[in-house]
Amino acid sequence: MNDITVRHNPERERFELLDAGNVIGKAAYKEHDGGESPQRIFYHTVVNEEYGGQGLAGRLATAALDSTVESGSAIVPVCPFIKKFLAKHPEYLGSVVAVTPAHLEFLESALAARTRG
Repeated sequence: MNDITVRHNPERERFELLDAGNVIGKAAYKEHDGGESPQRIFYHTVVNEEYGGQGLAGRLATAALDSTVESGSAIVPVCPFIKKFLAKHPEYLGSVVAVTPAHLEFLESALAARTRG
């Protein structure tokens, strides 16, 4: 587990969990202009099944949320895992923005455009 690291891959809009350089998990997001401040809408977190039960998803979430807060962006938790993680980690709540229909519409459009493009 010492070879497992987390990196931010802004070109792909995700945080990646790596084992010896191979992507074994990710926390995907879309950048959103929230008006008053930038927002990062987290919509999907996954860790390869064979790495389950080692706390790696939590490690990935911590790195992703810490980086988001440090960048000055707000956290918009659409992803069920991120929602559950935030419920157990109130230290992030000051940086969380409640999910609105506008967030969901933006996310749906952005993801649809990605699959068409």
